[in-house]
Amino acid sequence: MKRISRRGGFYMSNPLLEGRKGERHLLLGNEAIVRGALEAGVHVVTCYPGTPSSEVPDTFYKMGGNGKRYYMQYSVNEKVAMEVACGAALGGAMALVTMKHVGLNVAADPLFTSAYTGLPGGLVVLSADDPGFHSSQNEQDNRNYARAAHLPCFEPASAQEAKDMTREAFRLARELQQPVMLRTTTRISHMRGAVNFDDLPEEEQPRVPFERKPQRFVPVPAVSRLLHIAVMERMRRAEAISETSRFNKISVPASEPKLGVIASGVSRDYLADALYAGSWQDKVRVLELGMTWPLPEEMIVRFLSGCERVLVLEENDPLLETAVRAIAQKRGIRVAVEGKNDILTEQAEYSTTLIMRALSAFLSSPCQIYAPAPAKDLPRRPPNLCAGCSHRAVYYAVRQIFGDDAYYSSDIGCYTLGMLPPLRCADFLFCMGSSISAGSGFALATGKPVVGFIGDSTFFHSGMTGLANAVFNKMNLLIVVLDNGTTAMTGHQPNPGMMQDMLGDICQHLDIENIVRGFGVTQVRKVKSFQLKSVMDAIRELKDMDGVRVLISEEPCALYARRRLRKGIDRYAYVAKQDEGAKHCFEQYACPAFCRRGGEYAVDETLCTGCGMCLQIAPGSFKLKKRG
Repeated sequence: MKRISRRGGFYMSNPLLEGRKGERHLLLGNEAIVRGALEAGVHVVTCYPGTPSSEVPDTFYKMGGNGKRYYMQYSVNEKVAMEVACGAALGGAMALVTMKHVGLNVAADPLFTSAYTGLPGGLVVLSADDPGFHSSQNEQDNRNYARAAHLPCFEPASAQEAKDMTREAFRLARELQQPVMLRTTTRISHMRGAVNFDDLPEEEQPRVPFERKPQRFVPVPAVSRLLHIAVMERMRRAEAISETSRFNKISVPASEPKLGVIASGVSRDYLADALYAGSWQDKVRVLELGMTWPLPEEMIVRFLSGCERVLVLEENDPLLETAVRAIAQKRGIRVAVEGKNDILTEQAEYSTTLIMRALSAFLSSPCQIYAPAPAKDLPRRPPNLCAGCSHRAVYYAVRQIFGDDAYYSSDIGCYTLGMLPPLRCADFLFCMGSSISAGSGFALATGKPVVGFIGDSTFFHSGMTGLANAVFNKMNLLIVVLDNGTTAMTGHQPNPGMMQDMLGDICQHLDIENIVRGFGVTQVRKVKSFQLKSVMDAIRELKDMDGVRVLISEEPCALYARRRLRKGIDRYAYVAKQDEGAKHCFEQYACPAFCRRGGEYAVDETLCTGCGMCLQIAPGSFKLKKRG
């Protein structure tokens, strides 16, 4: 493979940027979305990273399209990402904005209004849902947003569809001048599949000239009343498109059975596998829906008219099921619509096994269902802060000073794992940036000491407004900013506080201490996380103060330091004495590198990063040794 130069470095050429029509590549669902956007001719990509969507912007970024094919931006939060993308689409560019499901909550304000005004250039909104809570605080179903905000919605069931639907979403967004949602789930985002390529545009796609129309683009109430009528008309056009969409299709066996199954999203995959495994292909007619909003009502009517009973398969909320029942009642079709029950619950992900159980009951057709054998005698491995994580050091110090006398307000990030014993530094959490605001409210209501923890990326995301509110309203709490120099939890994406981006280029660095002082906080201390005495002295000092106090604790993420900053690990700790000091360190600090060998305390040198915290906690009990 040839190499291409970028910013002074050399990177392997990427088939996503160079692949031609007729080529076939094995891609992640998220990578397929990237290719689909490139085939559509996307101009602008904005995001806030969040699993399971993170690979989409990361792939765009690493390919380095800035300037030539596309512009890509990591925004400070989802609302800003949405607004930048909306502005770009308003200016005539085709824009893609990506985020995880809870991120759309943050971006909802501009999303709803942009659906009213419409966006001439075309905007596709990637919302990556997380059924099963793989990496999220809730399990919301963002198909609800498509309905509430009047957005056409596509739900791919394969990597190939992820590519094709992305391209179609851009076409539709530009045709209707309406934002379009591409709704994926964790399973689709992270599956791998063969993807057939189409050609990339030879030239940059034309941008739609902006026309000054305040009566459309400035939605004061008098304007919005008319815009509401206009958006409903665009959705009627979208429904007509849905009726003939190649992503919606009916399959009827030659036997013309009276039992039907309607499936959307990833449930279509599980259905196909289950029908094959149970040899049920001839027993049901199937309606597959890939464009799931607006629904193709006439197609659904045709399908229902040939059925006596219908089973609806969809993960999470019974949106499709409810809509199908409503259509049947509206059209006077006598058909029994079945859906959510004890098997097909509203929680977690579906599976082929689960769908087989549901079909077996629906068809009254017993079959052999093989459930995965439970794992036996495997050690438990709950999520944990990494060995050498600077957050653990700060949590230990805070616990030593406050213990259970304070209440701990946590936030979204790796550091949320501080809730686990023995650290126990998280008592409540709501969402990104809530540690400061919720901590303020808790302190106000209880009069108890509150320590709020927030990471550097989350601080820029939505912590600053909470800080401004706390200062303005004279709240009483200690805020600890855990600055590890990156957006660690989602893959080390850049944030405004970083010195370098993902590729090692210099960023426009925003200093958190200057920002905090600019907000009016005078009681500020900055420390290095692994300097235990300095951290504890600063905490003791701030503990005795009133009002808003901020401790900024700095130390690069251990993984980021190794992988991105190329910092080697030239030493490791070992247990020098089997004494009470070692016991205390093991029980109260609980680094993942600690282990037992022959009943004695030990350190796994393959995990140890040489941070030296154990030597500071228990001097004499631990020592450092050079590697090699």
